Amino acid sequence: MKPIAVIRHSPTEGPGHFATFLDRHSLPWSLIRIDEGEPVPSNTDGFSGLCLMGGPMSVNDDLAWIPPLVDLIRRMMAADKPVIGHCLGGQLMSRALGGTVTANPRKEIGWGTVRVIDSPLARAWLGDTRQFDSFHWHGETFSIPEGATRILESTACANQAFVIGKHLGMQCHVEMTKAMIEAWCESGAEEIRDASPAETVQSPAAMQINIERRLASLSAHAELLYTRWIEGLGVT
Repeated sequence: MKPIAVIRHSPTEGPGHFATFLDRHSLPWSLIRIDEGEPVPSNTDGFSGLCLMGGPMSVNDDLAWIPPLVDLIRRMMAADKPVIGHCLGGQLMSRALGGTVTANPRKEIGWGTVRVIDSPLARAWLGDTRQFDSFHWHGETFSIPEGATRILESTACANQAFVIGKHLGMQCHVEMTKAMIEAWCESGAEEIRDASPAETVQSPAAMQINIERRLASLSAHAELLYTRWIEGLGVT
């Protein structure tokens, strides 16, 4: 099959556990490094799906690569090729579908519980899961675009994930690895200091508590979502 295009917007925000999942299922993928100046793909023909990672920038920033990337998302969806977005990626998907991205009432940095909406569609993606602890690092949030359905929420952020057809947009970071959390704590130290104290902002030390157990649980729930998503590739 053709590779899944994985768009990286920042050097520390790679595919993480998503790549581990794809490799385990022998699904090819190709990393496109926007942060190193690689261009947004000009057509959809070379890819079977599209994955969008996170990044510290805003969808509302005047960046040259945002309009062609939003256009690529629309064209992938029009071609019935599944799209998945993590944090900034979910915000880009909302924008592509006519939604808006605005400041969240509170920053979320660190671990926090997300609740699964009680609906048949949410259960189709997450089974019997009612809630789980996810990782967060965002100050903005997306609106649920027309035609999409919200499947996750949290106390600090109402829109944590939406589904439209075979496409999944997330505000939370389910792709995390230990190395990624460590790198983010280092590169985001000033942001943490500026946002503290706050109930929804954790210190680097707090993020590291029981990290192996937390990551094992997070990855298990991520794989529920990823397993459903790859069904859209027609390979399961």
